[in-house]
Amino acid sequence: MIEEWKRTWQYYKDRLQPNRKSGRELLEYLHSRYVLTETEDKRAAAVVYDTVIMNKPFAAKLPSGKYPVPKTFFLENTGPGKCLYAAEKRETDLRIFVGVDLTTGFFLVEGSTMLWEELCAFQGLDERDLQNYVCVANYVNSLKRVGRLDGAL
Repeated sequence: MIEEWKRTWQYYKDRLQPNRKSGRELLEYLHSRYVLTETEDKRAAAVVYDTVIMNKPFAAKLPSGKYPVPKTFFLENTGPGKCLYAAEKRETDLRIFVGVDLTTGFFLVEGSTMLWEELCAFQGLDERDLQNYVCVANYVNSLKRVGRLDGAL
């Protein structure tokens, strides 16, 4: 798999331009497309916060003197969200969870690989990401899965 990621990176690295969206843009996108219910669960927020702080690639995106600002949500099984639940063959009592750090743009999704792919494709990559074959391969694969690869180049 690593060799495939490297081949993808080699092919696309010079075709892609930095286009990474901020955490706020990511959150606005989510709100514009889906019905979200914000959680007040401190443990859920701590997962987002700690993931950013404890992982060098995510922590490197923190501006000097800034800290993660986590927001956590459940995506409701209504409107466009129904397609995500149906795609994952989710039971209605099992909810899709989304966490976003407003400072770095880090996000996590539990319960929907399609939503993760959609957010990855929307978010884009920054200059540092473009030098990382794993980031580029994930981004390209996400663009392919959501049918947006041609529009990204």
